[in-house]
Amino acid sequence: MAAEIIKVVDTVSEAKDVEREVLFEAIENAIASATKKKYQENMDVRVIIDRETGDYKTFRQWMVFEDDSRELEDPDIELRMIDAVDIQKDASPGEYVLQEIESVDFGRIGAQIAKQVIVQKVREAEKQKTIDQFKDNLGELVSGIVKRVDRNGFYIDIGNNSEAFLPRREMIAKEAMRPQDRIKALLKEINTDLKGPPLILSRVMPEFLIELFKIEVPEITQNLIEIVGASRDPGLRAKIAVRSDDKRIDAVGACVGMRGSRVQSVSNELNGERIDIILWSDNDAQYVVNAMSPANVVSIVVDEENQSMDIAVEEAKLSQAIGRGGQNIRLASELTQWKLNILSESEALEKDDAELKEITDLFVETLSVGEDVAILLAQEGFTTIEQVAYVPISELEKIEGFDEKLVNELRERAQDKLLIEAISTEENLDEHGPEEDLLKLKSVDEELAYSLARNGINTREKLAEQSVDELIDIEGLNEEIAAEIIMEAREIWFDEDNSNKS
Repeated sequence: MAAEIIKVVDTVSEAKDVEREVLFEAIENAIASATKKKYQENMDVRVIIDRETGDYKTFRQWMVFEDDSRELEDPDIELRMIDAVDIQKDASPGEYVLQEIESVDFGRIGAQIAKQVIVQKVREAEKQKTIDQFKDNLGELVSGIVKRVDRNGFYIDIGNNSEAFLPRREMIAKEAMRPQDRIKALLKEINTDLKGPPLILSRVMPEFLIELFKIEVPEITQNLIEIVGASRDPGLRAKIAVRSDDKRIDAVGACVGMRGSRVQSVSNELNGERIDIILWSDNDAQYVVNAMSPANVVSIVVDEENQSMDIAVEEAKLSQAIGRGGQNIRLASELTQWKLNILSESEALEKDDAELKEITDLFVETLSVGEDVAILLAQEGFTTIEQVAYVPISELEKIEGFDEKLVNELRERAQDKLLIEAISTEENLDEHGPEEDLLKLKSVDEELAYSLARNGINTREKLAEQSVDELIDIEGLNEEIAAEIIMEAREIWFDEDNSNKS
């Protein structure tokens, strides 16, 4: 039977390209499993096969512990030193002692058990080999042939005895695919769990679109053109932003290709997905205008604080700018990383008029100026009293009709208004400043107490009700200090609980 073992190992090793050692270990495990069933005892069995001759011996083994060890739990597989030396004189704690027992005949092993163990080991070895081969290729394009299909997805032969899995959720909607079809996909994930497919593919990620353009447009791989970003509605529409530092190169034209040949090749691979190629700009507003293609933008208002823009388009082009189901505006927003709000030209004018009136009324009321002066300030981009008070004088003097006298008067009135507000705030703080119980906390000094009071926390009870997240934005506080003062403030709660229990 020894020759049969060597034959099995050599045959499977050559056919499956699996190391002989892996197969020997699998057969040893199979024989050990069969031996346990033969003896029908709780025992730890070890089988050792001679790698050259195929001869094998079977041993019962025990783990050895010190005589005074308390770790011993199962005497069937564990022994103390005093008993281990009776079996093997040179026994040592932490090692195994072996006792040879009768081996089962390899030819009489449950053949099915041996086969299952070997097949499992072969599969694990193949998957590990695939993982090692592709671990540095994550995010890259792979191509292969569809081997088989089930309800979960498609199994793709990508060469070198490697198989990848394309889940249905990563497929383009309504895309037909059959066995023996050749496809391309992005290597999305490497599954190190040997129980599942090792390589997971995707055809819906924006990165897949980018990789396809790298194939079709050689200027990209030559670093003459850079792809800045992409957004997709898989199978329907996509936007991709490109740029080039070489002014002689038309980045958009190069990606489109002669008579649209390059972009058409990419579109065909994506089941007819329509692709808008956008010229990137370092000016955010211009980048958004480009991304809104094919819609023409009439005006745009940028709100940097909220990372949003109001975009005005002609009334007749409003539906085109929004796109079917909001597709165009959504893709443009994902591409540019700005929140975009679409308005018709008339709606934009109404909104501008309303905002202009609000700012004008503010200046009329707070600066005691006429409506004409207030309108001029608003039209020049002034929106707050602070801007009027502290902007360089030269900026105000540039406004048509503003002379030195008027500018100085406006600045004085604005500064006076801010001073009155500051005094009012301080007086309010004096009235509603920190209470005595807050000032008595050891971890709260006077400066911190007033800082808390300015944020509406002027008593110990109010402080105790706060969370760390609510306090860390207050000046003079970090997460550690916030946690400390809250816990001290809450000590009174625990004292009350203890007194109630007693």
